[in-house]
This record gives sequence, C-alpha cells and structure tokens, in this order.
Amino acid sequence: MDFEQMKHYQSKLAYETDSADLQEALDNGEGVVVVDGRSASAYEDEHIPGAVSLPHRDISANTTATWDKAKLYVCYCDGIGCNASTKTALKLLTLGFQVRELIGGLDWWKRDGHPTHGAGAAVGSGAACGCR
Repeated sequence: MDFEQMKHYQSKLAYETDSADLQEALDNGEGVVVVDGRSASAYEDEHIPGAVSLPHRDISANTTATWDKAKLYVCYCDGIGCNASTKTALKLLTLGFQVRELIGGLDWWKRDGHPTHGAGAAVGSGAACGCR
C-alpha cells in the first residue's frame, strides 16, 4: 500500500467536498453552514438554498463574530474559473473556523441537478451525482 498516496487522498477529503456530500450533510442536519464568497449581487441572482452571503472581501472578525466555530463552513463561488471560494476558506480558516471548499462551486452544484434560489434560480433536474 502506498501510504503517501493515501495521505494525499485523505487530505483532499479533509479540505474539499462535492455537491452530493454537501447535500447529504444538509439533509442529515450535520451542522454545516454553506458560505457564498461571491459578491452580494451574484448571491442575489442565484445561490445554493440556505447559503449565507459573505463576500470574501468583507470577511473579518467583526463580520463573523456571531458565527459558531464548532460548525463546518463549506465555501463556494461560481466554479473552477473563480477563486472566491478559496479566498473565503482561507480567511475563515485564519479566523479559526473549520472549512471545506465545494468542488466545482455553484456550476457543479447545478450540473449535479441541485436547485438554486435567487432571481435567476434553477429548479434543478434532480439528476443524481454520478459518484453515487
């Protein structure tokens, strides 16, 4: 067994999550908070249901003062062409929060058939993630 490779994959799972695992955690009430690190206008247009809007540029000890550090915060942005989720995760981690990044962001969330909320919301196809 290649233990270095095993550590690599364990690390990825410790820092990232996909839409199927996020939906399962939300459905099971696992104390996950979904954070949209994009601009407020992007959030208003379309976001993951239940997500909180906190643009990465606005993250500080003051803007997160009421947040529960015992919870897991899953950060997302538009998708692979955007790094707002990485900036959000890094800033929250620096403030002492437990974080993961949503692989593929809002784009893959919708591609996997999950609904969105907002002015430009998609109903969702109900398609299952291919990894299930």
